[in-house]
Amino acid sequence: MFFSSLLKSSFRKRTAKIGSFFLFAKVDDKLFEVSSPMTRYKISYDKPTRQFLTIEAQFEGISSDNFFLNLPNWRPGRYQEQHFAKRIKDFAVINENGINLPFEKSDLSTWKVACKDSKSITVKYSYHAALMDAGNTWLDDEQLYINFINCIMYTDESRNSPFRIDLHLPENYRIACGLEQTDNHQLTAPNYNILVDSPMFASDSLRKIGYQVGGRNYHLWIQGQLNRTDEELIHDFERFTQKTYEVMGLLPCEEYHFLFQVLPYKHYHGVEHWNSTVITIGPDKALGERERYADFLGVSCHELFHTWNVIRLRPKEMVPYEFQKPNLHYTGFITEGVTTYYGDLLLARSGVYSISEYEAELNKLLKRHFENDGRINYSVAESSFDLWLDGYEKGVPGRKVSIYNEGALAAMILDLSIRKKFNNAKSLDHVMRLMWERHGKDMTGYTWQDYKSAAEDVYEAELNEYFNKIIFGTDDYAKWLFPLLDEFGIQIEMTKPENSIESAYGFKTEDQVVSGIAIDSPAEGTLMLKDKITETAATETGLALTIERFGKKKQVNLAGDSESYYVLPVIKIPQSVENDLLTGWLEIK
Repeated sequence: MFFSSLLKSSFRKRTAKIGSFFLFAKVDDKLFEVSSPMTRYKISYDKPTRQFLTIEAQFEGISSDNFFLNLPNWRPGRYQEQHFAKRIKDFAVINENGINLPFEKSDLSTWKVACKDSKSITVKYSYHAALMDAGNTWLDDEQLYINFINCIMYTDESRNSPFRIDLHLPENYRIACGLEQTDNHQLTAPNYNILVDSPMFASDSLRKIGYQVGGRNYHLWIQGQLNRTDEELIHDFERFTQKTYEVMGLLPCEEYHFLFQVLPYKHYHGVEHWNSTVITIGPDKALGERERYADFLGVSCHELFHTWNVIRLRPKEMVPYEFQKPNLHYTGFITEGVTTYYGDLLLARSGVYSISEYEAELNKLLKRHFENDGRINYSVAESSFDLWLDGYEKGVPGRKVSIYNEGALAAMILDLSIRKKFNNAKSLDHVMRLMWERHGKDMTGYTWQDYKSAAEDVYEAELNEYFNKIIFGTDDYAKWLFPLLDEFGIQIEMTKPENSIESAYGFKTEDQVVSGIAIDSPAEGTLMLKDKITETAATETGLALTIERFGKKKQVNLAGDSESYYVLPVIKIPQSVENDLLTGWLEIK
């Protein structure tokens, strides 16, 4: 029954029987081996405000004395171990005769079940669904939202099997998901990888609008109050989707789902998936203002670009995903950096962003770059490898850089260098299309050397210096970027901070608490991070401060000098454009 319905799904699946146990399912032109039998899950709850899901799974055809169940330690889109097992309780296992089977943890996220003489087992546990962001799971009295990777276990044998999820929901709940809904409140997936890359929403207040680009259907599912008209949304989404299609080609899945959680409080997060994305954003009232709506468009375009870049065009170290341990790689400057660059650029090239809005996004990149001393110490490639340590935290001062921010600037340097050499006849677009043809369509994965090779094929020369100094080195980005911006007719102005005292002495504060100290400044060696400044007074030689340091009151003095710290470049893109390179880059009409 499952495989006959599989043929009709939105994934373009085809199956062929091989003997009695294996089938091959074609999912969006990618061949997956599918082993039988199907793994069945049931998800239910009785008191939604307790936020616990009851999850039950059946595993048939037990053929060994011990059975190992795994829950992922991390999820694609966030390269950090998160240990979802910490949200599980009430774990129990019975066999077909109703006998409770003994079990033990063999590691933090693997359960070893003693199942001698059992032919099938039923596993039951509770999962606490109480984190609202784009990568977690949430239950309340108004909706159920699940990222299956948080809470659905697998075995080595079942990972390539088909999965069925039966959701016990209120009758009036509607489901939004990229998976096939084969029956009321029932979802099916050809294998575990597709299942856990397909989040779902369910509620009685979901609304849906849609559009088409390139013969593909795009669906916008909205949970919450989005303060924009359907006409506005479709107009903007059609334009940046069309531009993405022009750069990367046909959407590699038959349909695409934007799943939006529009929240009444401040929030901003997005995660890419096989044929969908979840985006959590708020506050809802602010989306009626252009600034927050521009953020909403930015994350939406970014996540759509991921459908090619990282979901399918993936680092070789993540082919396939290994869910139980870190998938270490140096190429975050491609997966996230290039995507961050295109997420804003495509909005500008499609006219969804004005020139001044795109200018503001570039200035954010520059500000984050020049305010982070990590750029002096750690390359973007090294920071990618160490993302698994602390990539989503501020971390040790001056140790690392952001693969999103630095990767975007590195992509911009490469793009403008190619465009300058070939007068816009070639660009980073050609590099990404070449990468897609060589390593994305067949999902074989790539190395950083493969990216270098594609870039050099487009540039028609070696790019050793760029990769040695920008990607794997800590060379000054300004030396590379500023001359390029000048060639494109973009002005650069150095600006001083508004706070003249902090600028003169080399420290920054947030709510009077020291949050940054400049290298080789008067503040370095005298102030500490987290010092609270309660009083300031000028002296003949500089500045006297009264501070509170970890409960102790202190008096410190800073000697004045003529230096100015935290000076930042600000770029200005001319509104009246006469530069052909700039016109071609931003596709200004």
